[in-house]
Amino acid sequence: MRRRDFIFASGATVAWPLAARAAAAIPVIGILAEVPLVESLMAAFRRAMAELGYVEGKNFAAEYRVTPESLPKAAADLARLNVNVIFAAAPAALAAVSKATTSIPVVGIDLESDPVAKGYVKSLARPGGNITGMFLDIPELSGKQIGLLKEIIPRLSRIGIFGVPGLNAPQFKATETAARAFNVEAETMEVRVMDDFGDAMEAARTRHVEAGILLSSPLVFVFSRQIGELALAKQLPLISLFGQFPDTGGLLAYGPNLVEMFGRCGSYVGKILQGAKPSDLPIQRPEKFDLVINLKTAAALGVTVPPLLLATADAVIE
Repeated sequence: MRRRDFIFASGATVAWPLAARAAAAIPVIGILAEVPLVESLMAAFRRAMAELGYVEGKNFAAEYRVTPESLPKAAADLARLNVNVIFAAAPAALAAVSKATTSIPVVGIDLESDPVAKGYVKSLARPGGNITGMFLDIPELSGKQIGLLKEIIPRLSRIGIFGVPGLNAPQFKATETAARAFNVEAETMEVRVMDDFGDAMEAARTRHVEAGILLSSPLVFVFSRQIGELALAKQLPLISLFGQFPDTGGLLAYGPNLVEMFGRCGSYVGKILQGAKPSDLPIQRPEKFDLVINLKTAAALGVTVPPLLLATADAVIE
């Protein structure tokens, strides 16, 4: 059984009063998130900053704002404090910060959006404004996930696509297109809160859905364990973008390595503190993708994972 650090609620600031920070003239970064951050991810962020000479509590301070209810207010608060850089650790956080400031440098992580289409940047190579960071928006990912499901369920003919309306609109479209390429019918299953998954999975079963894809969202990230348990009860094989899904009982995951992504964002924040401009820092894409398989869940679902697929997995949970 592989174990990962899980929820890390950074609801408070480092113990450096603002007056003391001003007197010491140390830089302050704002960290904005919609849901509690995972400690292993923030550790990667801090390690990357340390490699550039920045150690939290020593020569930089952090203002944490972790709130699912009032991101616009929290973003405006960080802008009012005039922090040196803002790290927006989710799509909704980035959207809130983009409206709160056009002058404070922003480094963001967004697994759902096209930054050019959203108007965050002018181009990937030269963002041109105050925003840069790590963006996924890779349509080919859906095709890879469907291909993995077909390896486990060779006769797969109908999949369910579970996602949040609006937030996941581009991913719904990309996944439906990928399904057609595999000659697989796709059923759209909309979810807004955790309680929607029960009804959505039951509806999927009545529509003869044989497996499903969980589109990326904070909802899936936070409730991975509960979704996995429900999928097992409903006997529905699911694949997620997030590695903690099989870690906490789901069948499998294929997606970008979030530790790497947070680390690269930490490097960008450090470079900005050294004088780099976000307008000149290219938008980055994930380079490392992980395949994680839970064999215990596969057995409980009655599906067989081919040996070749197991051999290529980054982690196998038994």
